[in-house]
Amino acid sequence: VHVVESGGGLVQAGSSLRLSCAASGSTFSINAMGWYRQAPGKQREVVAGISTDGGRTNYADSVKGRFTISRDNAKNMIYLQMNSLKPEGTAVYYCNAREAWGGSNWGQGTQVTVSS
Repeated sequence: VHVVESGGGLVQAGSSLRLSCAASGSTFSINAMGWYRQAPGKQREVVAGISTDGGRTNYADSVKGRFTISRDNAKNMIYLQMNSLKPEGTAVYYCNAREAWGGSNWGQGTQVTVSS
């Protein structure tokens, strides 16, 4: 399984961005997927997760009410709609695809920079 993120960029505080993650390869083995981020000098942290059928989602407290994760299994894609972005949201955002057998697949990341 391979995942590729896109959609990052430089925006002003209060703006919106939509990140996309495309999965390819043995996508039939993917169950949960999620978004993580890593700011400079900090550990990677979970941002949001979504179940296999998209019926269950979870969010970090810091993004609840502002970010929305969604999934299109027909296209093997997940998305992260980010609204009301804050400067502390500046980070490299990574997509993760977890396989049924336990494998974890990461993309190369996409940079999001929020200016104040």
